[in-house]
Amino acid sequence: MNFRYGFMIICAYMDTQVELCSTSPMSKTNSLPTDAALELIAARFRVLGETNRLRLIRALESGEKSVNQLMTLTGLTQANTSRHLQHLTQAGILGRRREGLNVIYFINDPGILELCALVCGSMQRQVAQQARAINSPAPRT
Repeated sequence: MNFRYGFMIICAYMDTQVELCSTSPMSKTNSLPTDAALELIAARFRVLGETNRLRLIRALESGEKSVNQLMTLTGLTQANTSRHLQHLTQAGILGRRREGLNVIYFINDPGILELCALVCGSMQRQVAQQARAINSPAPRT
């Protein structure tokens, strides 16, 4: 999935009451993100720009978990876990439900796992390219 395609998904996904995509003068069929859409995209990346939130997403990748399970898996305190879970839930990335006295969290937006996979794949390619450059024999002079 390329970046432009990602924007089109976001544009199609968002509320149609707000104009988030505008038609490019060069093409009547492609939608480009409006400034409002770019703000929403930046907000999503800000939520994901915290290591502990990514740890929580990784912990939930295998299925739903309680706050106590997430604390154990991530090593975070209850206060930290709750704060990060709140941010992820407010962003719509995670969902939650009550089960007795426990709150169970789950991945509400499966696209987030695709996004993480894309970023990881990109980073792996970049690191591999750097490793090849470091390990290549020096040019003879």
